[in-house]
This record gives sequence, C-alpha cells and structure tokens, in this order.
Amino acid sequence: MTTPETSRFVRLRAELVLEVDDEGAVTRAALRRIAGDSDMPDAERVHAEGAVRDDTAEALAYLVDPFDLVSEVPGVELHQASWSSERIEYDPDAQDWDLDEDDVDEDDTADDYGADDRTDEEEDAG
Repeated sequence: MTTPETSRFVRLRAELVLEVDDEGAVTRAALRRIAGDSDMPDAERVHAEGAVRDDTAEALAYLVDPFDLVSEVPGVELHQASWSSERIEYDPDAQDWDLDEDDVDEDDTADDYGADDRTDEEEDAG
C-alpha cells in the first residue's frame, strides 16, 4: 500500500505480564540505570530513586524502554512512546487473560457480529 492515503505511522500495542521473583535485583538494576542517566536533573533523580525503592513495578518502568524494543528494527523511527507498570492479580487460566483475540467460540459468533439476541418467542411475536 503506497497510496498517499495510507499513513506511514503504525501504533504497536504490547501488553506484558512479568513474574518478579527477585525484587531486590530489579530495584538494584533500576537504581543503576537512574544513576547512569547523566541527563536526569538531580531533583528528578531523587524522586525516581525513592519511587523505585518503594515499588518494584515502578522499577520495571525505568528498566523497560520502548525505544530499546524497536531501536534495532530497520526502516523505523520511534516518534512517541508511553508506558506504565502496575502490580496486578494474575490468573493465567482466567478468561480475561486470553490474549488470542482471534479465537471466537461458534456460540459467540452471532453475538459478536451483530445478530439479534431475541428469543424464539420474541421472533414469533414479530
């Protein structure tokens, strides 16, 4: 698709669930990254270090950088990125965590594509 109407910009969405089995290691790595950031103002550094010490999810937000994910991809340039992290309850067997959105149960197909939900009695009535 090289028509002028086709945008060259692509939004890539990724959701990751990480299991942290060594919070200390994550915190230490984030503190090293913050210490090594020579462009970070001192006031921001103090705030960042406190946040990282208080919350492992915050530490991960300092360690996972979207630029790192795409910096080696040829032919693309990262224009904007945002990300966050939070502690969650995770059950890999829960339906909420089914990341394969292409799977549609045959029973759900009619509902997903706008078929009406009337009962047989409602259909007979009109």
